[in-house]
Amino acid sequence: MNDCIVIIPTYNEIENIESIIRTVLSQHKPFHVLIIDDNSPDGTADKVVVLQSEFKDRLFLEKRAKKSGLGTAYVHGFKWALERKYDFIFEMDADFSHNPNDLEKLYDACHLGDADLAIGSRYVTGVNVVNWPLSRVLMSYFASVYVKLITGMKIHDATAGFVCYKRQVLESINLNKIKFVGYAFQIEMKYRTYCKKFQIVEVPIIFTDRTKGQSKMSNSIIVEAVFGVISLRLKKLVNTL
Repeated sequence: MNDCIVIIPTYNEIENIESIIRTVLSQHKPFHVLIIDDNSPDGTADKVVVLQSEFKDRLFLEKRAKKSGLGTAYVHGFKWALERKYDFIFEMDADFSHNPNDLEKLYDACHLGDADLAIGSRYVTGVNVVNWPLSRVLMSYFASVYVKLITGMKIHDATAGFVCYKRQVLESINLNKIKFVGYAFQIEMKYRTYCKKFQIVEVPIIFTDRTKGQSKMSNSIIVEAVFGVISLRLKKLVNTL
């Protein structure tokens, strides 16, 4: 059985889904792909079903009843992957903001290097972001600075959503306790990994904003992240994380 699964949550990604699947599955490393689709009205899941006949035993689909948030999609995918004994479990966006060619860099950091969690980092070697307005870059960059100050994690890109976990990391975390659903989910997972004393390594990547489809960013997601970080830190201080 293949040891690597790439989890890609989707909602209305019909413009990107076929290309991202084909590109991931064409990598030298024979990755598997799990699509978690939140009942996209644009037919994203239907396209995945068509592609499954071509990529039998490498492409999998979990279709949920409704749009339920990024965090719950990944938790669903983590549990699915752990049940099937994958050793390396990846998070990745469907919109090519994460370059599939960088998957092997994250894999090597965990498989050949010392990483238990490898982060595809936009900020570990400066600011490596393409096609974002300056306001969005500054918001993202200073969000990670804020997380570092509150939590003490020495991570440059705490909100990154392009990562690779070793299975023992996810096995050690009570996934039923994961609270956040937006970008705060990414912070929460890294903080729980950090608190478990696992080795976290940042791998430099270039992040390119989507050219097709619509961003899922919203004000509620930002608010959740701002106050969620404080909540996580307080829970750690009173030993209830």
